[in-house]
Amino acid sequence: VAGVAGRTSSEKMAGRLWAAAGSWATAAPLANPRGSPARIMPSRSVTATPSGAILPKPVKMPFGLLRVFAIVIPFLYVGTQISKSFAALLEEHDIFVPEDDDDDD
Repeated sequence: VAGVAGRTSSEKMAGRLWAAAGSWATAAPLANPRGSPARIMPSRSVTATPSGAILPKPVKMPFGLLRVFAIVIPFLYVGTQISKSFAALLEEHDIFVPEDDDDDD
């Protein structure tokens, strides 16, 4: 079923996704098995326009470092607990028992 201006809902959704992804340059259409044109749109990798104007700053993620620590610290703790329990299991079954070296000679 065609929507407004002859576009299907999936084409509209694809257009919104491409538009939300950032600044994109248009390219030549590619062949698409469904018959609708598709465009290759490269990502933004420059800081100035061809005329020399500086592009605005990218959007900064708020609390970025806090989010990193909120993920890293709990997973480090969980990994530590798994390692301790596995080491205890190995020692319990006499698979790996560390030797007590007396260096007090």
